[in-house]
Amino acid sequence: MSQKKLSKAKSIRRTKRLTELAVCAVLLVTGAYLVKGAFDNSKKIGETDTAIQTETVPDITEPVTEPADPNRIIYSSSQVRTKDKFRGDLILVNSDHQYYTSGEEDLVSILEQNYASDISYFGTVDMTYTILRPVYENMVKMIGDFYEKYHNDSLIIYGSYRTTDFQRQLYEADLAATGNEESTRVAKPGFSEHESGYAFDFSTVPDYDYDGTGDYAWFTENSYKYGFILRYPESKESITKIQYEPWHFRYVGYPHAYYMTKNSLCMEEYMKLIEEHPYSGEHLEFTADDGQTYEVYFVASDDSAENTDVPVPSGLEYTVSGNNYSGFVVTAKKNAAGNQPAATTTNTTAAPTETTTEAQPAE
Repeated sequence: MSQKKLSKAKSIRRTKRLTELAVCAVLLVTGAYLVKGAFDNSKKIGETDTAIQTETVPDITEPVTEPADPNRIIYSSSQVRTKDKFRGDLILVNSDHQYYTSGEEDLVSILEQNYASDISYFGTVDMTYTILRPVYENMVKMIGDFYEKYHNDSLIIYGSYRTTDFQRQLYEADLAATGNEESTRVAKPGFSEHESGYAFDFSTVPDYDYDGTGDYAWFTENSYKYGFILRYPESKESITKIQYEPWHFRYVGYPHAYYMTKNSLCMEEYMKLIEEHPYSGEHLEFTADDGQTYEVYFVASDDSAENTDVPVPSGLEYTVSGNNYSGFVVTAKKNAAGNQPAATTTNTTAAPTETTTEAQPAE
């Protein structure tokens, strides 16, 4: 081969290598650029995703709540017979509200109970004088404390449970004696507290004259501690429609007797006050001198149904009493330790015994 052709072949091979090197260089540069771009893009996308996640993470912080009120009362529903609105310690019996007997009142003979318990510091006229059992039990405690203080055993019970027929005799006799068309001393038959068994009258021997003065003023001042009220105070005659009777006491239960006595309310005023404190509104609340806090509220009776739904406090001691005309009164002890629910709606059992002797006019 000539020298000229050899030089041309070398020149072609050199040019081919240079071209290949140039192409490789271009490919390397291009690859590096693409890799860098991909890296940059990846970084940007990652940063954007992180930002998005940060912005959309839900707030799982626990909401701030008020601490539970340990004094909050939980109420549950209790089905109470609607007709039981005519039963209980708080039934109001007066010239507007008749007493409806169940025929099952738990009446006991006062003298029989006294003999059984060897009680001689008070008595009554004869064995026919009866009264509701829980009234007798609290009456005995009260008279016993009176006797311990004054050693006075002149008291007798001169009026207790009466039948409607006997109340009629007393009423008609009073009209005949006074010539009046209506009596302010004796309640109409069917409308006397004595027919309910919740009331009694004091008298004394030998003169049968009890005026609530001297030693006996103690009863007016302290009867509420035993669940009794002086039913017909001198200052409330226009409301009770009965003249002042210092001898007539009525059982209503301790917390109610306390509130009425301390606030100078007769029973008519107190029952109206309770109706102004319905379950759905503000309840009547007070602390008595036994240290207990009581909550009292009213529930209207459902007169269209056999039963009335009465809300009662869960876990507290409570009582339910009818008011004798419009519904029920619920009374709860709010701060009594270890209380368990215990409802009371009526006081019934034994057959009534008629009273046959009555000398002192009384409601």
